[in-house]
Amino acid sequence: MNPEITQFIADLKEPWQAERCQALRELTLQAIPDALERMQYKKPHYLKNGKYAAVISTSKDAVSYTIFNAEGIAFPEGAWSGPPERKTIKIGKKQEVDKEEVADLLKQASASL
Repeated sequence: MNPEITQFIADLKEPWQAERCQALRELTLQAIPDALERMQYKKPHYLKNGKYAAVISTSKDAVSYTIFNAEGIAFPEGAWSGPPERKTIKIGKKQEVDKEEVADLLKQASASL
């Protein structure tokens, strides 16, 4: 695990955001065991074979998780937004995320990277 990302999560002011980011980090590394984890643009990025697979970001009231290479994958309506090539879910403080669903979508998207 990249120590810069460990520090990014530790520095988050909101404990719930740190918990969500850590859960998404673990989910990503389990779904893509050979993912390269790096900080870029002050956000945790995950690459597979040098291509973007996912990114985690935070805002005042949400944690966002973006899956790249998403074209042609059936994402659940409502929760995910963005252009066909990348989809983002915004997770609020009281919102739970279906980890199995996210992992499955990520595996599908990263399979061809």
